[in-house]
Amino acid sequence: MRDEKSRKTVFAKKSFGQNFLIDQNYINKIVSALNPNKDEIIVEIGAGRGALTEKLVESGARVLAIEFDRDLIPVLREKFQSAENFELIQQDALKIDFGQLIENSKFQIPNSKSLKLVANLPYYISTAILQKLIEQRAAFSEMILMFQREVVERITARTMSGERGFLTVLVEAYLKSEKLFDVPPGAFRPAPKIWSSIVRLKPKETVEIEDENLFRELISAGFAQRRKTILNNLKNASQILNKKAFDAETILRLSGIDAKRRAETLTLEEWKKLLKTLS
Repeated sequence: MRDEKSRKTVFAKKSFGQNFLIDQNYINKIVSALNPNKDEIIVEIGAGRGALTEKLVESGARVLAIEFDRDLIPVLREKFQSAENFELIQQDALKIDFGQLIENSKFQIPNSKSLKLVANLPYYISTAILQKLIEQRAAFSEMILMFQREVVERITARTMSGERGFLTVLVEAYLKSEKLFDVPPGAFRPAPKIWSSIVRLKPKETVEIEDENLFRELISAGFAQRRKTILNNLKNASQILNKKAFDAETILRLSGIDAKRRAETLTLEEWKKLLKTLS
């Protein structure tokens, strides 16, 4: 998803999954949720035509905008050419090392934890970019992100909810999540067929997960087939079980988890117990 308002007309590209946010009410609500302060560093992924960017620049915050679409780069440069608190990076957000990006910025950033992130993302990269942001969460104090509404419902789903899945547990392990508000299709041009939602994510101070790669493999295997029990899903996870001499039944028993349960019923602490057993 992207923003709109510019001196030149650049049409949304289906290949990039672009839908430009044009409703000033929702733009203002996003800015209010972000609460930018003067001289604070805001990283914006998907600057698009600069509608949200404009509000951020006006706030006095220093805006580090990232845009992948080359056709939008001259539009943004023209629009913000006189703004000293604006910097533009033409790059794919999925390939960015945010720590390195910040080090190379023209802005003097004494403490990376003071950075905030805002992103209005194409739906098709939402899961991939979220996983990347989790990996590089140390760069940010908080993130205000727009996703497809169903993705936000999944991210914030509680234990026992049918919406709970791999992404839920992954986010819950590393971030504090809060759904803020929905955004209707009519707020965009072109209008998507589905609703969007805004979520606030903040890195947890304490995570207590030693092997993050194994943790991702574990919860991915646990949710491989949602209608199956955790036992049946783990039985098929040979890439994990081969790392231990135990079979799936033994691992679950040692972790104190009923083998007949399904993955969505497990709490984060129970996933951590499974991980500890496997480690």
